[in-house]
Amino acid sequence: MTSDWGEAAALKARIDEVLHAFVAQEADQFAAIDPALAPVAEELEAAVADGKRMRAAFCYWGWRAAGQPDSDALVRAAASMELVHAAAVVHDDLIDDSALRHGRATAHVALRGAVRRRPRAVAAARSLAILVGDLLMGLAGQLFATSGLPAAYLARARPLWSVLARELIAGECLEILNTGTEHDTTASLKVIRYKTAKYTVEHPLLIGGALAGAGERLRGGYSAYGLPLGEAFQLRDDLLGLFGDPDRTGKANADDVRGHRPTVLLAETWRLAGDDDRERLRALLGRRDPNGDGLRAVREVMRRLKSPARVEDMITVRVGEALAALRELDVPRHAADALTALAHSAAVRLA
Repeated sequence: MTSDWGEAAALKARIDEVLHAFVAQEADQFAAIDPALAPVAEELEAAVADGKRMRAAFCYWGWRAAGQPDSDALVRAAASMELVHAAAVVHDDLIDDSALRHGRATAHVALRGAVRRRPRAVAAARSLAILVGDLLMGLAGQLFATSGLPAAYLARARPLWSVLARELIAGECLEILNTGTEHDTTASLKVIRYKTAKYTVEHPLLIGGALAGAGERLRGGYSAYGLPLGEAFQLRDDLLGLFGDPDRTGKANADDVRGHRPTVLLAETWRLAGDDDRERLRALLGRRDPNGDGLRAVREVMRRLKSPARVEDMITVRVGEALAALRELDVPRHAADALTALAHSAAVRLA
C-alpha cells in the first residue's frame, strides 16, 4: 500500500510539474501582450495550482493498462486532461455563481479587482472569467498536440476530444435546464453522467487507451469501469457539497441549496419526502441564506428521510460495478492495482 501511494504521489508530482511549467509560460506570453492582462494571466495559473490530478491519472493508466511503458510524453498528454477540467471548473463556478474553490475566490470573483472602477464591474469580471475558461480549453488541445507522442498515436485519440467536449457541454446544459425544476433522480443521474462522470473517468481512460492502440474489448471495459465510477465520484461530491467540511472541500456548503441544483441527493430527498416536507423544501431551496438557517433545515430533512444514506448506497453499488468490470479485464497487474486504488480515491474521500 505504501509503494502504491508513493507511485501515485510521484505521478501526481510529474503531472503538477508539467502543468505548472506549461501554464506559467503561456500566462507570461499572454501578459506580455499588455500589462492590463496581468490579472487574467494570474487566474490562468490559479486554475491549475491545485487538484488531485485524477483525470490525468486515469489517462495515464488507460495507456499503461494497454501494455505501454511509462513515458514522459504520455504524462504531458495526460496532463492536458487537467486543463480540460480547469476550463470546466472556471465555467461551472461562473454558471453556479460559486464564490470559493480550493478555499480561494473563484475566477469571476477574483477578477472583480481588475475591473472594480469600471461600469458594470461584476458583469465585466464574469466576462473575463468566461475567456479564462475558453483559453484553458484551447491550451488543453495545445498541450496534447505538443506532448511529444508520435503523430499517428495522437491521430487515434483526436476524435475522442470532440466527443468529450460535446458530452461535457451537454451535461452543463442539462444542469442549467433542470435547475429549479421538479426533482427527478433519473434526470439528475443523466446530468452527472454527462457533466462529470464521462470527462472525469471514462474519456481520460479511453483517450489513454486510444493513444496506446487499445483494442475494442479493452475500450469497452474502460467504459464499463469508468461510467459507474465517474457517477460515484459525483455522488460523493454531492454529499460533500452539503455535509462536508468547507475547510477540507474548499467550497461553500450552501451552493447546491441556494442554487436549487438538480443533484441526486436533492432528488432522492424529494422522492422520499411527503407533502409537508416537500412544502418545506419549496420554501428553502433557491433562496439567499446569509445566516445558514435554510441549509441547516434542509440537512435536517435529509437526515430524517435518510437520503444521504441512500446516496451512500448508490456510491457503493457503482464502485462495485466498476471494480467488477475491472476484474474482467486482462490488464497488467500493476495497472489493475492502480485503477483499483483510483476507484477508492475517487469514491471514498473527504474533499
